[in-house]
Amino acid sequence: MSGLCLGTMTFDEEGQGWCVSKEEGRRIFEAFLDEGGNFVDTHTYGPTEDYLGEYMSGHRDRVVVATKYGGTLAHDDVNASGAHRKSMIRSVENSLRRLKTDYIDLLWLHAWDNLTPIDELLRATDDLVRTGKVLHLGVANAPAWAVARFNTLADLCDRTPFCAIQVEYSLVEREPDRELIPMADSLGLAIASWTPLASGWLTGKYRQGHGPAPGGPPRRLDDPVMTRFLPRTERNCTIAEEVCSIADEVGCSPAHVALNWLRSRGTIPIFGATSVVQVKENVACFQVELSDEQLARLSEVSRIKLGFPHDFLASGMVRRLMYGDKGHLIDKKPR
Repeated sequence: MSGLCLGTMTFDEEGQGWCVSKEEGRRIFEAFLDEGGNFVDTHTYGPTEDYLGEYMSGHRDRVVVATKYGGTLAHDDVNASGAHRKSMIRSVENSLRRLKTDYIDLLWLHAWDNLTPIDELLRATDDLVRTGKVLHLGVANAPAWAVARFNTLADLCDRTPFCAIQVEYSLVEREPDRELIPMADSLGLAIASWTPLASGWLTGKYRQGHGPAPGGPPRRLDDPVMTRFLPRTERNCTIAEEVCSIADEVGCSPAHVALNWLRSRGTIPIFGATSVVQVKENVACFQVELSDEQLARLSEVSRIKLGFPHDFLASGMVRRLMYGDKGHLIDKKPR
């Protein structure tokens, strides 16, 4: 599976100004395959699964396709939403039809609903895997305790566990460092990060004095609806400046810096694109190497307080209590 994943949220002719036509979506998809990519992430909203089903015709087995379930399929039908068995089966059957395939490589639970019992999830998802309609299971946007409990029960009950989590994770969004990333490391789960460039913020195009190009396409974070997803705080501006500074040192684009920081932390970035140029630009991050010092600078400028109990356990007082004078000899580096 490729080390970058192509997200298809932009594939929607009727979508926002930052979406693309069906024909442009095909060019983006084919460019990703031509550049060596094979991991594609889609969802049940809009026409993206239908588009992808057509794009994959003739080379379905080459593509590792991930889709989701758990979002509402009909706003006026309570049984067509949430994570319960009926919603799950209905969503998967729809996805198989729209994707024009008889199996889904990776099925994500799109969000934890806090309603469906875990034993119902365990049995229903395992049934899908045993029938061959789904090959692997993942979960997005869920608390660490829920993922850990699901996988522990899966091990005890001989059911199929989650093999991956999908989280919002970037130099701007570091909150998964508190619980989700350590949990995934402990359980051996793959980590896919959505919005790895913070909706374009980490490309440098929103820096002070960098306005939209005259007559150019609309920029995602200039949309009033999208601005709430990334406040233009002093911290976020400082992070973007550091990313651009390191890009100048290396001689690469800021996007390469942001993506390679994520890759250095063992995650698979899911990037969206509105042009073939963006696909080639993002995939070219594999040709760039950041030094340990540069990676450390990025980690430091974006660091967050981990809070209790992590900061407490890392304090000098507690480490002396636990390890005496030998704590500095322990060879375990934090992320």
